[in-house]
Amino acid sequence: MRAETEHPSPSAGAGVQIHQPRRLPDFLQNVNLKYVKLGYHYLMTHFLTLLLVPSMAVILVQASQMNPDDINQLWLHLKYNLVSVVICSAFLVFGTTVYIMTRPGSVFLVDYSCYRPPDHLQVRYHQFMAHSKLTGDFDDSSLEFQRKILERSGLGEETYVPQAMHYLPPRPSMSAAREEAEQVMFGALNNLFANTNIKPKDIGILVVNCSLFNPTPSLSAMIVNKYKLRGNIKSYNLGGMGCSAGVIAVDLAKDLLQVHRNTYAVVVSTENITQNWYFGNKKSMLIPNCLFRVGGAAILLSNKSADRRRAKYKLVHVVRTHRGADDKAFRCVYQEQDDAGKTGVSLSKDLMAIAGDALKTNITTLGPLVLPISEQLLFFATLVVKKFFNAKVKPYIPDFKLAFDHFCIHAGGRAVIDELEKNLQLHQIHVEASRMTLHRFGNTSSSSIWYELAYTEAKGRMRKGNRVWQIAFGSGFKCNSAVWQALRHVKPSPNSPWQDCIDKYPVELMM
Repeated sequence: MRAETEHPSPSAGAGVQIHQPRRLPDFLQNVNLKYVKLGYHYLMTHFLTLLLVPSMAVILVQASQMNPDDINQLWLHLKYNLVSVVICSAFLVFGTTVYIMTRPGSVFLVDYSCYRPPDHLQVRYHQFMAHSKLTGDFDDSSLEFQRKILERSGLGEETYVPQAMHYLPPRPSMSAAREEAEQVMFGALNNLFANTNIKPKDIGILVVNCSLFNPTPSLSAMIVNKYKLRGNIKSYNLGGMGCSAGVIAVDLAKDLLQVHRNTYAVVVSTENITQNWYFGNKKSMLIPNCLFRVGGAAILLSNKSADRRRAKYKLVHVVRTHRGADDKAFRCVYQEQDDAGKTGVSLSKDLMAIAGDALKTNITTLGPLVLPISEQLLFFATLVVKKFFNAKVKPYIPDFKLAFDHFCIHAGGRAVIDELEKNLQLHQIHVEASRMTLHRFGNTSSSSIWYELAYTEAKGRMRKGNRVWQIAFGSGFKCNSAVWQALRHVKPSPNSPWQDCIDKYPVELMM
């Protein structure tokens, strides 16, 4: 999602005026009960596990208190009640079998790799503006608009644009777009395979997501061809699903790993800029030029129990929210042609309100799965009183800091990071990874949440047992969350994108 929502005044002429960013609605103050019910529905799918654990605990406590005489009496009782023993044993075996067959298998994140583009692809503010002017495609009003957006975007001076955009005039061809895709995907995968010592032939599932570039053969086929993956690989290519597609790809891989046992899945999340730069003068379509930059990530997932020892994280929850049934939500981020026939992605003035509604739905569903019981009781009690007794009770705002140790908020733009920090009552350190990723790498679309996780690791903050919340949003309109738990004290992998610059961060940002 292109999260910066500054739009020109309708009366803007020679001088460009920029409105203040529209703010997210205070979605925690207006909670819909049905989404809370949905969250508790997800919770109850694990009811058998919740019931079995305390039952086993009670049995173990009772057994520990038995003396030899008690054991002898129990043996005599069972000896002369063979039918009861057989029936109980049958029920126990049946129950255990049902539990094992229906219990979802664990999915482990063995490792991941974020692509670091070469330095010659960096673009500084003055280069961006000078180059935009020299192309001759933008009028003075559009150039001034882009300058103001860039200054307020939260991006730094070291972000990357593809090689085709460094030429004058730019060369956005199909071959150049393929070259960008190959550099990003293969760069991330080469590093992933080197760090994990996994052979490409061992990969059983491949999921690739890229929203705006979908050539034939597909991006997933390009990877299969490059690494000569096996012929029976389960390969999927997700297109047009926006910046939240990285979580969708993980969710798809997770479901496939429940079916195909003892295998590896690779998820590749990226976006392609070469053929999707907008060369027109419609203000709502110029913002992506200022925010989107080159980036991508490759993630190795496994359902092998042996991989638990070396894996970094375990996947705990995935919660997906889709608001596409609403027409305004469907069209708020929309690829189209302007009046001059130039293609770009248009941003609606309702974008922030729609994002807030999707976020509210997602976190309300997620709450019952992750919040401590104390927070759930307070939250649910005030909600019921307000809903059924029409009492003027201020809703209790759950403290998500009690559920998560680290937050990876999609680095779509400074405005949304600001509003999430405010609405979720987060501290600056909780959004530091998102802000610094936006500053150093820009909006890399669906892969941004992985650059943020890499930042947290590079800072040495990831401890065993820590929970991480990745939250992303994008066109459709969608909001998706993934929750991971660290299986050990996680250190940054070799060739991390922050490897040679982490000591410079955090930096002071111009507000």
